[in-house]
Amino acid sequence: MGGRATDTDVLVVGAGPVGLAAATRARAAGLDVLVLDRRAGTLDKACGEGLLPGALRAVRDLGADPPGQPLTGISYRAPGRHADHRFVAGPGRGVRRTALHAALRARAADVGADLAHGRVTALRQDAEGVDVELVPGSRDAARHPETLRARWVLGCDGLHSTVRRLAGLDVRPGRGGDRPSRSRFGLRRHFLVAPWTDLVEVHWSPHAEAYVTPVAADVVGVALLAPRTVSGAGFDTLLRTQFPELAARLGDAEAGPLLGAGPLRCRSLRRTAGRVRLVGDASGYVDALTGEGVRVGLAQADAAVRHLGDAAAYERAWRTATRDYRALTTGLVAWASSPARGAIVPAAARLPWLYGAVVERLAR
Repeated sequence: MGGRATDTDVLVVGAGPVGLAAATRARAAGLDVLVLDRRAGTLDKACGEGLLPGALRAVRDLGADPPGQPLTGISYRAPGRHADHRFVAGPGRGVRRTALHAALRARAADVGADLAHGRVTALRQDAEGVDVELVPGSRDAARHPETLRARWVLGCDGLHSTVRRLAGLDVRPGRGGDRPSRSRFGLRRHFLVAPWTDLVEVHWSPHAEAYVTPVAADVVGVALLAPRTVSGAGFDTLLRTQFPELAARLGDAEAGPLLGAGPLRCRSLRRTAGRVRLVGDASGYVDALTGEGVRVGLAQADAAVRHLGDAAAYERAWRTATRDYRALTTGLVAWASSPARGAIVPAAARLPWLYGAVVERLAR
């Protein structure tokens, strides 16, 4: 198969923010790019929707500037206690995921990336490229597989990555000490109510966290994170039983559609396999607890394009880009899963210098 013509230099599988960022970076490097996603239109996702200052800078560096609400800091809250820290280096922004996607999609299109609708069903590699078997259109469309040849494939297709599985980089649930019964899930709804703060509020209960993010002048997003055994009760029950003060503040505000995501933890054996690179959540994810997903994913997208021809260099760059996220999030999730969970907010309130240092580390 050596010497065969390619259809594109880079096939990006997954048209979320990370995939669109990778496409934009690849076009800046002079490469032909096709972005493929099984979903059509503007994409949404169950997430906290807060861009910390570093994430906002990274989005702007790509040439996008989505609308939203200023975020000046983080507030950890529990009944009777709270700890606030305001960002030192300027604000972040609360941005609807649909608005972020639309801005990045427009930017990718502006720089010449092609976008297509379809799903990948098989990968076959040789020394010079990857043959990708795909089915155009939606899952319900008539199945007429096509084969596309790319020099490189970037798997940016999220927690349940098809590219990761087809490239043989999946880690089975339960392997290496993971416990599926402890897997955490996210649920998110928007409420039609004016924001009451310019901070991202993280409410802590004995069994769950609630992220409250202002995303428009009359809308707040509420994302709930909890283990499977707790999140199974459903959003409304979880909000009412775990966060009664927050539920009372929201009152009878009109609620939008419910979205869910999970299990949140996933791992990959490696980030590279031949000419395939895993980027963003597809490459491995610990938890949404620290809110760094977008910043870390965009840093990986940049690194993947810079090191397309050097798998070892990308692995090193991936570890560097994710080091703080993996260390801090793993530590905080371990604390939050222990009997000392109830001490998190009191400790943040008693040690504001330490709490502030952690927030600034995550926000940079």
